[in-house]
Amino acid sequence: MTMKSFCLTLSAFFVALGTLTAGLFYIPVGVSKCFPMQSLINCLAGVLIGPKKAAIVAFLIALLRNLLGTGSLLAFPGSIVGAYLAGMFFTRTKKEGASLLGEMIGTGLVAALIASFMSTYLMGKTVPFYFFVIPFGMSALGGALLAGLIMKSPLMTAVKKRLEK
Repeated sequence: MTMKSFCLTLSAFFVALGTLTAGLFYIPVGVSKCFPMQSLINCLAGVLIGPKKAAIVAFLIALLRNLLGTGSLLAFPGSIVGAYLAGMFFTRTKKEGASLLGEMIGTGLVAALIASFMSTYLMGKTVPFYFFVIPFGMSALGGALLAGLIMKSPLMTAVKKRLEK
């Protein structure tokens, strides 16, 4: 299997996992649905396939979740920004822990700010910024902690070795 097809297969796996688990586990908070699995996927994708591809995976998951009725418009900023920053932090530092921090900043702060604007201007519900920080931040923290555990597993080590070839 070539590197390109391996990355494509891994991306498809992440999209399928994110889409299928969306209806099973989320935390409803106001107008948002907090989804720790998305943060977990964002961190892993950011490390394994890079920031741009991780953002594309996050966009596809958000799109499918919205089409299937298991997500809201807030899934877009909540996932894409976190995925991109998780990948970018890892790319710059080559430290897996940095991807977790990138996810928490991207989803917990930056995406919360974007979600506040989206809620007001696209959804017609005026919601202050801090309303999104706690649920988005908790979702990002939970997913990042799970990702940190998975990154220490033998499976993750094997996947990273395959990607290094």
